[in-house]
Amino acid sequence: MHQAETRPVAAAVSMLAAMLVIGVIDNFVAVIGGTIGLWQFYVVRFALALPLLWLMALGGMGTMRPARLWAVAARSFMVALAMLIYFSALTVMPIAQALAGLFTSPIFVLVISAVVLRQKIGPWRILAVVMGFAGALIVLEFDPANVTWGSLVPMLGGFFYALGAIATRAWCARESTVAMLTGVMGMQGAMGVIGLAIIAGLGLGEAEGALGFVTRGWVWPFDDIYGWLLLQCVGSVVGVFGIIRAYQWSEASYVSVFEYAVMIFGPLFGWLWFGQQMGPWQMAGAAMIAGAGAIITVRSK
Repeated sequence: MHQAETRPVAAAVSMLAAMLVIGVIDNFVAVIGGTIGLWQFYVVRFALALPLLWLMALGGMGTMRPARLWAVAARSFMVALAMLIYFSALTVMPIAQALAGLFTSPIFVLVISAVVLRQKIGPWRILAVVMGFAGALIVLEFDPANVTWGSLVPMLGGFFYALGAIATRAWCARESTVAMLTGVMGMQGAMGVIGLAIIAGLGLGEAEGALGFVTRGWVWPFDDIYGWLLLQCVGSVVGVFGIIRAYQWSEASYVSVFEYAVMIFGPLFGWLWFGQQMGPWQMAGAAMIAGAGAIITVRSK
């Protein structure tokens, strides 16, 4: 078995670029969610992404066919399950709590890398993860007073996301990035079909409020959000491609810290586009996240 290519600086740049794209497009999920539900969103996005993935393969960016189907399928399932848990959590709790749970993934990556994979984890890497997580909590204005046992559910999403991140390099470093991108988007598309079938089969009615996002069946027509769906599709393909490439190029315990950057780019875009204000504490949290990334970059070998 050949040793996987290691390019820590390229991995950092790839992840930062991906987080910039994700930070932009995720601001429009609420717009899409006002018309269609999560399951339809998954199905439509995959249908729109397929021609783009085919063009990427045709353009020489990699084959859509995985070399090891089980590895790509297992990794895709873990990532898709993590995002499903996260989106479901958004319907029953504030976004700050859901995001905080999902962003425990770098901590899980660190623990799994050290305990299970027996990788040497130095104090600087631990400091960067802790600093980045603390900065994310500050940006999110996370309030410990509102934490309940239910708040731990998104942490399960963080755990599965961490497993997917580690599997990307451990199992899929030699896989085509396009094949892995097709795998995770296809897995989400399949979950969408299953979700729609369950809602239709059981005759479930749409719940009121935020819960409607995961209980809503197929909606037709939805031409008023075609443009937003296309933007989300293209942005997701570009962003997830960058995430996968980053984890293929370097150890997950290095790369995962840079995912905190979405907590800088998301609010920054919200300020530029929607006029949403960032307070001094949020700016301080963003500075901590940037500092965590700087530590990892400087200490990377």
